[in-house]
Amino acid sequence: MGQAIRRKVLVVEDEPEVRSLAATLLEETDLQVVELDSADAALAFLENRADEVVMVFTDVALPGKFDGVDLTLACAARWPHIRVLVTSGRVRLPNDGLPKTARFIPKPWRAFDVLVAAERAAAHSA
Repeated sequence: MGQAIRRKVLVVEDEPEVRSLAATLLEETDLQVVELDSADAALAFLENRADEVVMVFTDVALPGKFDGVDLTLACAARWPHIRVLVTSGRVRLPNDGLPKTARFIPKPWRAFDVLVAAERAAAHSA
């Protein structure tokens, strides 16, 4: 008998302290946390394992070829089952300018808002 694959949440943040804080918070959910430091790494992960991912929590400003907005748009276009929570301390994105599968919250984000988003993503995928 194969073990059930745990649904995953990707935490995409280039600042190690912030990424670790978000990961620790999301470990309180039933989701398995995967920490990545760039949208490029997240897209590479999704190429092979998007069916396991129910949520992406991403910063806007990321190193590499793609940023958090690129990642959000790619998820909406290619993997619409994935819910995306986008955050930034530098820019504000209007929710009406994002795909319907995504939502923006400013930094510093509240733990409650992140957990609610994760619970909604998990419930949506069930």
